[in-house]
Amino acid sequence: MANNKVNMSRLRIWGLILLASGWMACGSGSQKKEAQQEVAATNKKLADKKLVFFGNSLTAGFGLDPEEAFPARTQVKIDSLELGYEVINAGLSGETSAGGLTRIDWILQQKPDIFVLELGANDGLRGIPVAETRKNLQGILDKVKAANPEVKLVVAGMMVPPNMGPEYAKDFQSIFPELAKTNNATLIPFLLDGVAGERSLNLADGIHPTAEGHQMVANSIWKYLQPLLGSR
Repeated sequence: MANNKVNMSRLRIWGLILLASGWMACGSGSQKKEAQQEVAATNKKLADKKLVFFGNSLTAGFGLDPEEAFPARTQVKIDSLELGYEVINAGLSGETSAGGLTRIDWILQQKPDIFVLELGANDGLRGIPVAETRKNLQGILDKVKAANPEVKLVVAGMMVPPNMGPEYAKDFQSIFPELAKTNNATLIPFLLDGVAGERSLNLADGIHPTAEGHQMVANSIWKYLQPLLGSR
């Protein structure tokens, strides 16, 4: 009986997806949005696993509606494939690695099955010693693994502007592949690959992506996330 209910729910999702697809061709913007929201709500009821994006303003979607940020765009991809994951955006604007280390215990109440660490950029912009940033990020990963030894870890790489000096920039960039190797984590070499430095893909501050930029980020990181999510 339980399996029949799940199957009926999955059929309902596909029906909604097909309906949403039809509206994308001829429906109004509000109709399309309502259909997408209903698909997401139905899939959320079936989701039994959690994917947490833990980061700063890049993850939070600074300057945009939450649904435009790359975590929400990732949820859309997951919903369309019925992969059974709920995406949690745990981004906080201005967050440093030290702040993340303090905040992680609260986030771990979500019991993530996949944990994406996107922190360090604000450390780099402030010139915080690389060793300190590395120590804090390792501390976060240690707490995540202690909470769930089976968790799948992802480390999102970041770079700093050249005005921080070539030696600092090189040492900073090395943090992320080293963490990934040490913790057997999947490495996203550079979160903003193809987006950073592109004026049309960033807000006026030149740092935070536009909605289009976030879609590009979601598309580029998908190849690293999809193998971890499994298949229907």
